[in-house]
Amino acid sequence: MDTLRIFVGWDSREDIAFQVARRSLLRHATVPVEVIAIKLADLVAKGLYTRPVDPLASTEFTYSRFLTPHLAGFSGWALFVDCDFLFFGDVAKLEQYMDPSHAVACVHHDYTPKETTKMDGVIQTSYPRKNWSSFMLFNCAHPSTRQLTVERVNTESGAYLHRMQWAADDEIGEIPQSWNWLEGWCEKPESGKPDAVHYTRGGPWFDAWQDVDYAAEWRAEAEACRAEGLAI
Repeated sequence: MDTLRIFVGWDSREDIAFQVARRSLLRHATVPVEVIAIKLADLVAKGLYTRPVDPLASTEFTYSRFLTPHLAGFSGWALFVDCDFLFFGDVAKLEQYMDPSHAVACVHHDYTPKETTKMDGVIQTSYPRKNWSSFMLFNCAHPSTRQLTVERVNTESGAYLHRMQWAADDEIGEIPQSWNWLEGWCEKPESGKPDAVHYTRGGPWFDAWQDVDYAAEWRAEAEACRAEGLAI
């Protein structure tokens, strides 16, 4: 595999979450990986993001994530992942899901959140294909993926983007649940750990979410980040 470009959503409230996701991802990777933070302020400064503020957007990268194919030059494969992940798996294993007939691949969750709020009091919303877009392996040169132009990302509805209406159903490949294991929803594996834990409700960087699954492992990774000067 050539260098795998991984774009991680960054939120000013959750820098430590980003640092943990990045460090744990790199630590387990056996292939060359380039991790790029998707920072809203940078995209606005470059004129790539012009959407008005959406009061229902739970993160700063709610919509900007769909600029990943553009940022990757609409070539090759690129992964987008939310910042609230902890990796235990080797991203080299994702190569087997890079089917050229697919525009994108993701975990096909059937998820209805139980909580009405998440993280630090943000409203929890429910919609079809929820959390499909939190871990997307993009085939950036695919004709359907090429529909995610800067103009469309800035003007299309959240439903069009997050429900992947820009791709035909048979162009959306499936990745095993272990790569987007939803804490508080998915059952723990009988042995080992998921490839990637997603703290979709809230993670240990928030005071109210200290007792979630794999919290001790997350805190250990956070301490290592601080020791390396990656986070305060």
